[in-house]
Amino acid sequence: MRNADAGTVAELVQRQWGDHRVGLRDHGLALSHHQVAAGAAARAALLVDLVPRGAEPHFGVLLDNAPEFPLWLSAAALAGAAVAGINPTRRGPELARDILHTDCRVLVTERAHLPLLDGLDLPGVRVLVTDTDAYAELLAPYAAAEPGEATLGPVGPGSRLLLYFTSGSTGAPKAAICSQGRLAAAGASLVKHFGVREDDVHYICMPMFHGNAVIADWAPALAGRAGVALRRRFSASGFLDDVRTYRATYFTYVGRAVQYLLATPERDDDRSHCLRLGFGTEAGAVDAARFEARFGTRLVEGYGSSEGGAAIQRTPGTPAGAIGRAGPGDDLAVVDPGTGEERAPAVLDPGGRLVNGAEAIGELVNRGRSPFEGYWRHPAADAARTRGGWYWTGDLFFRDAEGFLYFAGRGDDRLRVDSENLAAAMIENILARWPDAAGVAVYAVPDPVAGDQVMAALALREGVSSFDAAGFSEFLAAQADLGTKMTPRFVRVLRQLPVTATNKIHRVALRSEGFGGGAAFPEGFGADEVWWAEPGGSGYRPLTGADRAALLTEYREHGRENQL
Repeated sequence: MRNADAGTVAELVQRQWGDHRVGLRDHGLALSHHQVAAGAAARAALLVDLVPRGAEPHFGVLLDNAPEFPLWLSAAALAGAAVAGINPTRRGPELARDILHTDCRVLVTERAHLPLLDGLDLPGVRVLVTDTDAYAELLAPYAAAEPGEATLGPVGPGSRLLLYFTSGSTGAPKAAICSQGRLAAAGASLVKHFGVREDDVHYICMPMFHGNAVIADWAPALAGRAGVALRRRFSASGFLDDVRTYRATYFTYVGRAVQYLLATPERDDDRSHCLRLGFGTEAGAVDAARFEARFGTRLVEGYGSSEGGAAIQRTPGTPAGAIGRAGPGDDLAVVDPGTGEERAPAVLDPGGRLVNGAEAIGELVNRGRSPFEGYWRHPAADAARTRGGWYWTGDLFFRDAEGFLYFAGRGDDRLRVDSENLAAAMIENILARWPDAAGVAVYAVPDPVAGDQVMAALALREGVSSFDAAGFSEFLAAQADLGTKMTPRFVRVLRQLPVTATNKIHRVALRSEGFGGGAAFPEGFGADEVWWAEPGGSGYRPLTGADRAALLTEYREHGRENQL
C-alpha cells in the first residue's frame, strides 16, 4: 500500500513513471504503468496547446470504457484540467447542453459516438476522434513528453478534476465538482479500507462517465498501484469470462448489475476465479447474500455520490443490511426533511427487519464539516444542498440504537400512502425475497383521492413463464415486516426492468407509464401485463380495459386526472 497517500491525483500518475508492470488491460491491449504515465503526459501536452488562453481548463469525454478514458483522466490530472464525463445516452439539445454547460473547449470521442453529434451546435468546441489516423498524427509530436512538463496552471489539491453529472430524476443534470485532493483522498481511503495490493486487478465494467467507476474503482487502483482492466460496456454474460481472463480481484457495481449477474445461467465453475470483493450500491441484502453463496465473492454495500457530502464507514461488527457508521469528523443524523428533527431510532426484529419504518425513516444530513465542493455554475442547487449549515443528501435512511445507518432509498423514491411516508427501497428489499423475482422496482402511482398507491414492477426469473398471482399473495402474507400500507396495489410484470445507462432503475420511464400501455418504455421494455388488488377483493387479478376506464372515471370525479 506504499505510495497510496498523495495530495493530488497528478502525484499518483507521476509515480507510475518507471513502473513496468502491467497497469492497464483491455481486450487485445496491455499497457504498463509507465506507458500509462507516458501516454497521459503526451495527452496533457496536447491539451495545453488546444485549450484557448483564458478559457476554463475543461474538456469533455464522450467514450465507452476504452483505454483512452483513463489515459485522458490521467492527462487531466497532470495538466490541471477538469474532465466532464458525457453520458452517451443523452441526445440532441440535452447532449449539447451538457457539453456547453461545463464550458468544454475540447471533446474527446470515438467514431461510434459521432452520430450523436450530428447537427449539434457546439461553438468553440474542438472534437478529437480517438480511433482515427488524424488523432494519432495529432498526438505523435508529443510522444516524448514527461509527467509534469505541461500544465494549464498551478496543480494542487484544490484543482478541479471531475465535473460529473448527477442522475437526478427531475430537471437538467447538475455537474458535481470533485477536486484532485478529494479524489486522491477517496482512493487512499479505499486502499486502506479494502487492503488493496499492488498485484490486485480492478475490473471496471461500470461506465466511466459516472462517478462510481472513477471514484470507487479507478482511484483506489491508482492510489494502491494496482492494475486496471476495462469492459467497454457492462455485460452480465461476459462478466465471469472477463474476470478470469484478467484475474480480476475487485469490481464496483451500481443499480441492477448484481441482479443481472444472478439472472445468468448457473455454471459448475461459477466459483473458479480470483474475484475477492465487489463494492457498490443498491444490490440489497437478499441479492448480496445470493451473490456470495453462488460466486463466493463478498459484496460490500457502500454509500456515496459524486457530490461526496457525507461519508459512511463500514467497520467490523456492522450488522447485515447496514452500511456502517458516520465517518471520522462527520456528524450524520436522520431527520424529518420538513422540520429537521431527528427521527426515532429504528426498531429491528430478531431477523434484522425494520418494524417502525414510519417513525424511523428520514433524510440523511451531515451536520458537521462536509467535503461537498459544489456544482458547476449552479448556486441555487448549492444552496439547496447546504441549507441551514447542514449538508442535505436527499437520500432516505434509518439508524439503529447503536448508530449503524441503513439505506432506505433515494429522496425521489418516497411514497405517501394514507398519510404515511414510505420508502420504495424498503418495499423492494422485501419483495426481492420472492423466489420468482429476478428484479423488483417499486414506485408511486397517484391515488384517486389523495397521495399515492404502491405499484411494483417485477421481472421474472429465467424459467418462470408466468406470474403466479396466488403464490405472490401468499408470499406477501408471510412477510412479517411488510406493513399494511406497503402491500402493492398494482403489480406490473415485465420482460425486464428498464434501466439507465448506469444500470439504475429507470424510474422516470416507470412513473411516466403509470398503469401501463408501453409507449414510454425504451424499445424492448414493454409491459406484458398489469395485475391489481381490487378494493374489497381478495388477491390479484388482471387489470382489464374496463378496470382502466373505471379508474379514470374515479380520478376525474376527484379532479385528479391531471395526476395520471
